[in-house]
Amino acid sequence: MIAWLAERRRFQRQPVLGDESQALSRWTRRTYIHMDVFNRLLGRVLLILLTIWAIVMVAPDFYRLLRPLDSFGFYANGDGLITDVRGPFADELASPAWRAGMREGDRLDLGKMRCFPVDTLRCATALAALGGAPLVGDRRDGEVWLTAAGDKPSRKVEVVAETPPFSGWAAAVLPLDQIAALLVILAAAWLVWTRPGGMTWGFFLFVQWFNPGQSYEYYALLQYSPKALLTQNFAGYVAQGAGFAGFLLFAMRAPRDQCSPRWRTIERTLPTIGVLLVVLLALSSANVFGYPAEIVTRAGILSGLLVAACAFAILLARRGEHPPADYQRLRWVIWGCLIGLPSLSLADLAQQTTLLADVWGSNPLADEGWDFVRLINGVLCLFVFEATRRPLVVSVAIPLRRVTILGLLLSAPTLFLHEQAEHVKEWLRESLTLPSWVWVVLASIVLFALSRLHELAVHRADRYFNRAFARAGEDLGKAILQAHDFATIETHLVGGVQKRLGLASASLFRKEGAAFRRGAIAGGWSEQGIETLEPDEHLQRGLDARTPFAIKGDVAKRNHLPDGPMRPVLGLPIATRFDIYALALYGAHAAGNDLNHDERATLAAIGELAGEVWTRLDHDLLRQRIALLESKLQSTESNLTATPNASAT
Repeated sequence: MIAWLAERRRFQRQPVLGDESQALSRWTRRTYIHMDVFNRLLGRVLLILLTIWAIVMVAPDFYRLLRPLDSFGFYANGDGLITDVRGPFADELASPAWRAGMREGDRLDLGKMRCFPVDTLRCATALAALGGAPLVGDRRDGEVWLTAAGDKPSRKVEVVAETPPFSGWAAAVLPLDQIAALLVILAAAWLVWTRPGGMTWGFFLFVQWFNPGQSYEYYALLQYSPKALLTQNFAGYVAQGAGFAGFLLFAMRAPRDQCSPRWRTIERTLPTIGVLLVVLLALSSANVFGYPAEIVTRAGILSGLLVAACAFAILLARRGEHPPADYQRLRWVIWGCLIGLPSLSLADLAQQTTLLADVWGSNPLADEGWDFVRLINGVLCLFVFEATRRPLVVSVAIPLRRVTILGLLLSAPTLFLHEQAEHVKEWLRESLTLPSWVWVVLASIVLFALSRLHELAVHRADRYFNRAFARAGEDLGKAILQAHDFATIETHLVGGVQKRLGLASASLFRKEGAAFRRGAIAGGWSEQGIETLEPDEHLQRGLDARTPFAIKGDVAKRNHLPDGPMRPVLGLPIATRFDIYALALYGAHAAGNDLNHDERATLAAIGELAGEVWTRLDHDLLRQRIALLESKLQSTESNLTATPNASAT
C-alpha cells in the first residue's frame, strides 16, 4: 500500500501528456483492481481467523457433557463480596469453600489477590473468582485472601476445587446452547463471505462474541496460564466493543447495506463509540488489580442494553426509508432485536453481577435457567440471517407465532425444574443411580417429544390463523369448478387470486404450441410487458414437473418478466399429468412479504383443480366438435343418398 502511494505521487509530480495520461489511467485502474483483490483476500483471511477464534471459545464446552468442570463452591461480585458459598453443589456441606471456612458476607482482599506478579496462584484464583469464570479445571488449588471482619482477622484460605453433581437440566441446555452458537457463528460468517460489506461485517462482529454459547471449558484451560487468560480477557473487551459498534452499523445499513445521508454522521462516530465501550468494559478487570469494579461491571453490561435500545430506535426510525419488500425484511430485524437482545443482557447481568439478586432479593433463576435464556438470543440471529439473505420474506407474524408456541411449551417444564429441581434431585439420588450418558439419552428423548409437540401445536395454530385464507381458497376452488368456459377460469386464477391474497401481480399464459401467450387479464402487469413467453430451461423444468416452482430474480430477468415489486415469485402450471394448458405467474404480496408455505400449498391445490376443469372443458369442446362433425357427416350422407334416388326418378 505504501509503495503504491509513493509511486502514485511520483506520477502526479511529472507533467502528463495525452499518451502518458492514458497510460496513467490504465495503471491506476489496474492498481485499484489489485488493491481491491488484496483487500478482499485480507478480509477473508481476517474472517477465517475470527471465525476460528469464536468457534474455539464455544466448541470445547461439549466436553462438559462427559466430564463436568470443578468449582471452588463460592461466588463473589466485582467488589470481592462473597454472595454465595454453596455454588453449584447440592448443599453447603458439599462446598469446598464452606468446608474451608468461607462464609456468605466475607470479602476478598483485593489488594493481596491482585495480579502483580501475574504468574501466581492467587492471580489465577482471582481471575477465576472475579473474572466471570467460576468453573475451573480438575482439582485446581485456590489461594483466597479474606479481609478482616468483626472478630475474624485477615487470613489466607486454601481451597481445592471439586466436581459438583451432574445436572440433567444442564445436560439438556448445554448442547442446545453450543449447537445454536456454532450455527449462529457460521451463519454470520457465511453472510460476510457471500455478501461482504459494512452491514454483514457489523453483524458478524456482534455475533462473534454475543451468541448463546458457553465458554467455561475454554476459560478453564486458560486458567493454567494467567498471562494467557488476561490476554484473552482484554481481547474479549475489544471484541465486545467492536460487536456493539458493529451492531449499530448493522442497524443503520440493514437490509440492503445502504446508509441514508441522515445517518452518516452517526456512522462516522462508531469507531469512537467502540473505543469508549472497550475502555468501559476493560475497567471491569480493575478488581484483579486490587480495585473494586462491581459498579463498572454493571455499567459495562448495561451499556449493552443501551446499545440495543439505540439500535432498536434506529431501526424504527428507518422504516419509512424502504420499499415494501425491504420494509418486511426490516420488520424481521426489528422483532429479532426486541426478542433477542434483552435476553442476553439479562443473562449477563444475572451471571456476572449481583444486580438482579439485589433487586429481587435472590437470583430469580439458577445458572442453568439463565443458560437457557441465552438461547432466546438465537431468535435475533435467525431473523437477521433470513432477512439478510432473502430478497423476500414471509410475514414476520409466522415465525413469531412459532417462537411463541415453543416458548410456551418450554416455559412450563423450565418453571417446574427451577422450583422443584432440588426435590427431583433428592428423589432420583435416593431411587436411582444412573451414569451420565443415561441422562444425556433421557434429555434427548425429552427434546424429541417437545419438538413433536411443537410441530403439532404449530400446525394447529397455522390452521386457526389461516382460516380466512383457507376459506378464500375454498371459495376460489368452488368458483373454478362451476366455470363453463376458459375465460372464467382465467378470471379466477388471475383477478380472484390477486384480490383475495393481496398480491402485487398475477397473470396467465395459455399454451400455444411450444410458446405461451398472455391472456387478456394480467393484474399488476404493464401494457409493455411481454405477450409471448418462451420458457428457458429453468421454467421448462418447473413446467415438466407439473408442480409449483419458485422464480428467482435472475430467472425472471432471462425470461423478460417484470422486475421490482411486480416480479413473479411463483410459477403455477395449470396441467394434468398428461398435458399442460397454461402457466400462472404470481408476485409477492402488495405489502412486500413473500408467499408463505400455506399459500403456496393452497395455490397448488387450486392449480390442480383448474387443470382438471380445463381438461373437462377441453373434452366438452372436443365432444361438441365431434357431434358437429357427425351431424355434418350424416347430413352429407343423407344428401348423397337422396341424389341417386332423384336421378333414377
